Amino acid sequence: MSPPLAGNVALVTGASRGLGAATAIELARLGAHVVLTARTQGGLEETDDAIRAFGGSATILPLDLAEAGTIDAIGPSLYARFGRLDILVHAAAMLGVLTPVPHIQPKDFTPALAVNITAVWRLIATCAPLLAAAPAGRAVFVTTALAHTPKAYWGIHGATKAAQAHLALTWADETESTALRINLFDPGPMATKLRRAAYPGEDQSSLPKPESVAPALAALCLPVESRTGALIPPA
Repeated sequence: MSPPLAGNVALVTGASRGLGAATAIELARLGAHVVLTARTQGGLEETDDAIRAFGGSATILPLDLAEAGTIDAIGPSLYARFGRLDILVHAAAMLGVLTPVPHIQPKDFTPALAVNITAVWRLIATCAPLLAAAPAGRAVFVTTALAHTPKAYWGIHGATKAAQAHLALTWADETESTALRINLFDPGPMATKLRRAAYPGEDQSSLPKPESVAPALAALCLPVESRTGALIPPA
């Protein structure tokens, strides 16, 4: 039997490390051709190597999500190269500075706004036409409990992730009557570089690794019949 995502094209942001990389690898295992995006060329090449090691296929697309023009070109570029986009996984995120709300500085808030909110809006705008045209388009945005549960000093990250969640859920409501499915995915605490930056010195040995979490995220990218076992087309 063919893999469930054979013939599909998936775009994964933050694919140079952590959950983004692990999810890209998992989607490739499921048969998708994965377009890998992140700022770090070396990290993208490592993910690409891991995919090609088991016979998967991928394309590297280095970009900075803070640069609006590069995001706007993604949809047209994917259409020109592949003629389709079936899956969008937005795993990239900026931690921001942990500080009391009255102490937040523009130099810290502005980059987080660009990556965690503005980039999401532009990704949706550029990818929506292709995802809507896909037989079973899927979009998954990685979120966090901080998006709905405030925590001291996490104002920048929590506020921007809350805005991201609101945009994604609004888009989901707008497309409810279509085959497109949009989900939020909260992986919970994981052993990642972002968490080490937030909790320096923390023992991460007991935390799940991204590769153990990625299959649950990738399951949200499957067509309904593959994900549930029921031979029912996406509604």
